[in-house]
Amino acid sequence: MNKSIANWLKSSQYDLKTAEHMLKTGRYIYVLFMCHLAVEKLLKALYEAVLKKNAPKTHNLIYLLKTSEIEIPEKHLETLESLNDLSIVTRYPEDIDAMVKAFKRKKVEDYLKKTKELLRWLKRNRKLKIS
Repeated sequence: MNKSIANWLKSSQYDLKTAEHMLKTGRYIYVLFMCHLAVEKLLKALYEAVLKKNAPKTHNLIYLLKTSEIEIPEKHLETLESLNDLSIVTRYPEDIDAMVKAFKRKKVEDYLKKTKELLRWLKRNRKLKIS
């Protein structure tokens, strides 16, 4: 496996673990931020595996998915789209208090669970040669 792709995969896993730790400490906005980042990095690994070129410097999950020509099931697409929509508001919250209030533990746990399912599905792509 290409060194860059392996690095994206390791970094994605690191970010997912960080999301789990943020959940334990009640830093729910950062759980969402790290879920997005974990998916972004795995998509960048796939981008490089499929297109054989360096991944672009973008945070847009939809763009990375489409340019990598990966077809995913609707339930995973919904998760990906939700995380993509949350990207800006978690990076640059206009009202931090409102944001903290909006994301309770149960809701964030659900995002983390769905992110893990999405990542497991993406890792099965034959281009990555991992299961």
